[in-house]
Amino acid sequence: MGASIRLLIPQLPFIVPTLLFTGLILLTEIAIPYHKYVKILKYLTISLFAYVITAMIVGGSFETLFIASVVPHIEFTSQFAIIFVAILGTTISPYLFFWQTSQEAEEDLDKKKIKDFDIGKPHITKRELKIMRTDVAVGMFFSQLIMWAIIVTTAGSLHTHGITDIQTSDQAAKALEPAVKSFPNSGHISKLIFALGIIGTGLLAVPILAGSSAYALCDVFGWEQGLNKKFGQAKSFYLVIAASTVIGLWINFSDIDPIKGLVYSVVINGVTAVPILYTIMKIANDKRILQNKVNGGLSNVVGWVTVIVMGISVVVMFATLSFQI
Repeated sequence: MGASIRLLIPQLPFIVPTLLFTGLILLTEIAIPYHKYVKILKYLTISLFAYVITAMIVGGSFETLFIASVVPHIEFTSQFAIIFVAILGTTISPYLFFWQTSQEAEEDLDKKKIKDFDIGKPHITKRELKIMRTDVAVGMFFSQLIMWAIIVTTAGSLHTHGITDIQTSDQAAKALEPAVKSFPNSGHISKLIFALGIIGTGLLAVPILAGSSAYALCDVFGWEQGLNKKFGQAKSFYLVIAASTVIGLWINFSDIDPIKGLVYSVVINGVTAVPILYTIMKIANDKRILQNKVNGGLSNVVGWVTVIVMGISVVVMFATLSFQI
């Protein structure tokens, strides 16, 4: 986000916007009540469409894009296996499980259907279940659309011009400028949209990621939690959020390559998601917990196939790496 600001204001020192964004994120997540904060996050999702616009500007043959999008491309290499696991890890990330379930609990707290995270069992109507399913389905569709747009943008602006090694987001954005020539100043416009997309996405993603780690740790240790609570009511929860955000800030000034860091982190996501998803599937079919709201046939087929595919992909990745060693 700090690097993206410097695309728009090159004279600004990198540390200034980076610290400002860190402070802004912490202040809003801790100080703003949940029912107001969730609306901010909702509207920030609009920034994700910047990637769709950038993909359209970059252009390319629609026929080629369509074929490449639906026809699998497979390589029998360790690099391909790693990226395959990374794609699964960034799509079905463990933090999503914690965030999604915790936000459902936050909604029940906001509607006063339960008194606290671990107190009470809310009555969920069929209509509410239908709304949840629709919410998840719509979210899945748009998340895959955005991911596809990001892949198209990367392929059209970087890969086709032989740019395969970048260390920062501003390098990626600058690569857009000479890569697109569909209309006058398209490179500058692409760079601007790219920068705004990263800033909006960062304002959306950083608090969600930090919040997810806080929810997970509070679940494990039984600490008070919830964005509906004030700082004094859930100190550990908000301190984990602050610590997670500050660690993210520190990475900016360390020797860690942020692009490689992102890849490695989602590979870890892909590995750890397998046992967590297996556990979720077991819970989703446990009538003692869910009574008459257990998984249906289609959900079970999709869920177990996902567990198997992710599990096999992780095994293949480790196998190819061991052969390489």
